[in-house]
Amino acid sequence: MYFPFLDESPEFRRDVLDALRQPLESGSVQVARAHGAVRFPARFQLVLAANPCPCGLLVGKGERCRCSVVARRSYLARLSGPLMDRIDVQLQVRAVTKAALAGPPGEGSAAVATRVLEARERQRRRWHGRPWRLNAQAPGAVLRGIELRLPSEATKPLEIQLDRGQLTLRGYDRCLRLAWTLADLRGETRPGPPHVLEALGLRTAQAA
Repeated sequence: MYFPFLDESPEFRRDVLDALRQPLESGSVQVARAHGAVRFPARFQLVLAANPCPCGLLVGKGERCRCSVVARRSYLARLSGPLMDRIDVQLQVRAVTKAALAGPPGEGSAAVATRVLEARERQRRRWHGRPWRLNAQAPGAVLRGIELRLPSEATKPLEIQLDRGQLTLRGYDRCLRLAWTLADLRGETRPGPPHVLEALGLRTAQAA
């Protein structure tokens, strides 16, 4: 799997960014010409980064930013709703402070890598005998099906957002996949309400 990283993603043309929607959804790219069409595998994990505004200074109180309101909206509007609907984790990252620098060190990469490998092994066992190996590859209909359906108290926040039009069915399914992965990372058998709430929070750009 490839991990393309687009820094300053709103600097790309909107049509270029939107061209990523179909391969993100299907894991393949289809090239059509007059004499036929060819489909190529294109499963990848996309990472986008963006400043809060064109000058990048809209942080904290934003006193140093000189961008107009129109410029800010136009800048972020290049990341279309349909594209963002396919991004599972969306985070607003605060500026680093002196207090943060003085805090305890984060978890080491080796420990994180071990936990990820263990989570992937749980997923491999879960999907053994099926066409998928990872939660990210499982269709939403399967995650919502009888065998893997989560209790109503766990999915209620998703259903409320869905009824309000604040979450699409695609977003609902992606939250389920993320909730299963969060449970796997914590060594738990099935997601519960905390995992679903965390998945929903990660999707709605809670600050980190």
